[in-house]
Amino acid sequence: MPAKYSHVKKRTTNPKKKAAATIQSGKDNNRHQKLPNHLDKTITNAMSAVSQLERAIAKIFLIRFEQDIARLFSTHIFCVALIHLPTFMMRCITVGGPSWVAYNADSEEIKDFFRSVVSMDLRQAGERVSTKSVLWSYTALREFALSNNVPVCRKRGLHSLRLLPHYDSLKVHMDSLEAMPHATFTKPPHLGALTEGLEALEEACELKYGEKSPLRSTPPPGWDHQWRMKVRTGYERLAQTLWRVTREFDVSGYGCVLREKLTTKWCDCGCSTDHLGEVCEKTVREDEEGSGVRSGKQREWDGRGSGVLGWETEEEEDIWDIDLDFGGSDSEEGDGFGSEMTIAQMMEIRFIKAEREKEFGNAAFRRGEYQRAVKHYKAAHSIEPELPHYQLNLAAAHLKLSDWLEAEEACTKALGQHRSIKGYYRRSKARRMLGKPDDAVQDLRAALKIQPSNSEALDELISILPPDDSSRLAPSSSSLATSSSSTSPAPRNAGSLYDHLHLPKLKQPKQLPFPRSSNDDRKIKVSSIPVSYEVPLMSAGKASTELKSKDLKTRTESFIFPSWEKYTVRLATG
Repeated sequence: MPAKYSHVKKRTTNPKKKAAATIQSGKDNNRHQKLPNHLDKTITNAMSAVSQLERAIAKIFLIRFEQDIARLFSTHIFCVALIHLPTFMMRCITVGGPSWVAYNADSEEIKDFFRSVVSMDLRQAGERVSTKSVLWSYTALREFALSNNVPVCRKRGLHSLRLLPHYDSLKVHMDSLEAMPHATFTKPPHLGALTEGLEALEEACELKYGEKSPLRSTPPPGWDHQWRMKVRTGYERLAQTLWRVTREFDVSGYGCVLREKLTTKWCDCGCSTDHLGEVCEKTVREDEEGSGVRSGKQREWDGRGSGVLGWETEEEEDIWDIDLDFGGSDSEEGDGFGSEMTIAQMMEIRFIKAEREKEFGNAAFRRGEYQRAVKHYKAAHSIEPELPHYQLNLAAAHLKLSDWLEAEEACTKALGQHRSIKGYYRRSKARRMLGKPDDAVQDLRAALKIQPSNSEALDELISILPPDDSSRLAPSSSSLATSSSSTSPAPRNAGSLYDHLHLPKLKQPKQLPFPRSSNDDRKIKVSSIPVSYEVPLMSAGKASTELKSKDLKTRTESFIFPSWEKYTVRLATG
């Protein structure tokens, strides 16, 4: 024993002194014998193995969570196409005629409206899906344990340390999940065509404009014998546009609360998994006792179950329509605020608070008070982190302040949720000022891929890449050829210019099996209807969840809440 610890042997064994010694602070707390090297290494290796196990479990839950969001939100978008698109089409048809949607389904006006509503829907996806996703993944992990004769406690659930001997199998499963393509939104193949939506749309058109209309003796102009083909084509093209817009969003940017718990807040010692098991086990056993073991459960673990391709059952696919009332009961007074608020109501209040901060920021931005605008935009994002437009506003304010790094960071966060034209364009400006012209060019190309006709992005790209500099005009992809001459002037017509800059060509209008009419050239404006809310007046230092109904005062405020129900379609003026 080293000399400085030799006095330890001379201490008396008086219990009182021993007790007193244990509560001393400072260096006396560190008076212990050093473990033998082989024992120290054994403990270190054991802790490392536990850490690897916990990280693997957390990673499995996270990947399956992303797959769950992608699958269930895709089912939601299919339902939107089936239920809400026919109504949207009817409103467009009323203004523009039966063939307007067929010729304008890909217009920026329609896509911007879709983007706003899809963004609002995805804002809820994490909280709607996370609880069920964790339960499904725990069920799969539990099934894996039982199939390997690992005991599961009835009260405390699955103890993760019991899975240590089976880490290699868990690692294989994790690797197989990581090797899968990144989760994206796509039409569920088992849900079939939009036949019911089309039939409802045609019936509505027939009753309003066709021969069955009780209000018209003759059909209005444009409603000839081809109107069914016009309506059907428009509906199909509108559904395609909806899916293209939805695929602009990235599942990795959503479910922030659960994502943080599975990454930065996941404990490596095993307590996080143990707590999860204790919470989930009761629900799993009650489900099995009440409904039996569903046929999908025994095939979950091999990669065909929940979190990957789904069970394809009505119970699972309808999860998006379940009310968010599992957070609490209604208040006795019926006002819905205070500690009795449901999760759905809390989400509304959260959005209202974030929008209020955004409006304060917009007002400051218009006055040129950009530092104040930054403060409000940051507050809005901290309240509602799953809406990307707060970060885009923040980037605009940072650009005004010449804070290039901050602007780049804000755009990157926004693009992690939604690959938008504004995000790429503003990040390109920041990167250009940071001396990253190649990265700026890459962003501008990405923006023009989304909207090839965007003149601001095109002008910015031309200003970075002079037309007479062929060495910098070369595209990032090695499969594309560079300019033929370093001194040739830039072509003047649009098609040649896009070829010269190696950009996606402007899409030519698709030839449809019916002629284009003058009504199809009309410009239509789609606007969300402001929604009035009773907003609680927060007391200083109190959170909304701390307020009691009897102490709560409210006032009525109006906010734009993009949705599939409340909007208007009218002819654009000017």
